[in-house]
Amino acid sequence: MSPSATNISESFIAPPIKSASHQTTAYESSDSSVYKPHHEAFASEGLPSSAASWSQRAHEVSRILARDAAARDHANKSPVAEVSLLKSSGLLKILGPVEYGGGGQSWEIGYKAIREVAKGDGSIGMLLGYHLLWSKTADIVGTDEQKDRFQRLIIENNYFVGGAVNPRDSDLIIQEDGNKLIFNGSKHFNTGGVISDLTVLEGVLAGTENHIFAIVPTSQPGFEFAHNWNNIGLRLSESGSVKINNVAVPWSDALGWDAAAKIPSPDVLSIPFATLLLPTIQLVFSNFYLGIAQGSLEFARGYTTTSTRAWPYGGDNKQSATDEFYILERYGNFHAHLLAAEALTDRAGVAISDIFVAHGKDRDVSARTRGEVAELVASAKIVTTDTSLKVTAGVFEVTGSRATGSKVGLDRFWRDVRVHSLHDPVAYKNRELGRFYLLDEVPEPTWYT
Repeated sequence: MSPSATNISESFIAPPIKSASHQTTAYESSDSSVYKPHHEAFASEGLPSSAASWSQRAHEVSRILARDAAARDHANKSPVAEVSLLKSSGLLKILGPVEYGGGGQSWEIGYKAIREVAKGDGSIGMLLGYHLLWSKTADIVGTDEQKDRFQRLIIENNYFVGGAVNPRDSDLIIQEDGNKLIFNGSKHFNTGGVISDLTVLEGVLAGTENHIFAIVPTSQPGFEFAHNWNNIGLRLSESGSVKINNVAVPWSDALGWDAAAKIPSPDVLSIPFATLLLPTIQLVFSNFYLGIAQGSLEFARGYTTTSTRAWPYGGDNKQSATDEFYILERYGNFHAHLLAAEALTDRAGVAISDIFVAHGKDRDVSARTRGEVAELVASAKIVTTDTSLKVTAGVFEVTGSRATGSKVGLDRFWRDVRVHSLHDPVAYKNRELGRFYLLDEVPEPTWYT
């Protein structure tokens, strides 16, 4: 018997999650009740109503997360509580349409919120960034009807969205079954999937070269999470592997497809507009790299001013570490580079926002315009990668040996950046940008450009 397609508009209850051995297993998750006072406060305040108030809300969430970030990093529990905080704060809705209860903000503001949350906890900043990208997938590759339907579903229900779309793995295979599509396959990485309400799937229709995106409820038997994320950094991002077993999707939920004719809609899945998903998420990366680095410097500043001791054998001895030349020099250098990285990243954020405003309705963007934006994003990716690695490693030079204690947790910033900056080699971004500058060639869209 073939599986029946899930009606995504129906409510659903999460079943027990199964491990790779198919045995029901309890995995330790953080407790949402620890944030009860904050949930109540956010509910009382309601959603922010301006760009400035959204930035302040992101700052409040970052401050809450920063208080025990090192302890939560060590505990490595599934971030149920942390995602509940993102939900009650309203940050999951920041880009959503106002008519459905969203914040109505642009990507420019969304990126800054990601960055701010990442200052307090890189994993949760990453989860917010991925959610915002996946929650807008239908806006970029869906029909107008799908765009409206899925935005309403996500925003009105305050859903958290994950994505099983790791391009380096084999594509999920999609089989037709009457008015349904059946997805099968596996992905080594599925960020946030375990604690998501919805998941974006992507695969290739069997016998064709056609790729199809679909948004489906995560809480169904066809999702088999391995619970195997135990890397050195971004430990609360739940980026482990998942198997997709006979997940059925109505043809009407195939994003950007004509369900009756069962063909891609050429005016929706147009190149290059549909490929704007890629520079959009690349800039998500840059923003949480930058946020993590900024958070590391703020954390280090607090440690240096309260705990770092002056070096007594330098020949120009000072009473306080904050008077030492090399410490002042390092802080000045780190601060300058972060300001420069922030300016470039903000410029790219404006460019992404502008291209969606200018072309979001007609979906008619030239390869040149798309390419220029992608290369501005690539520039930000290069600079934020280099700068964040430099700063998160260098802060130990200005805090001292005692700052390497596991209870201090200063190492988490470097570990977080180091893990994700290997996502796609920045060397290829340098080469790509070199061809653009030297030869005036805009890049061909790929899964990473």
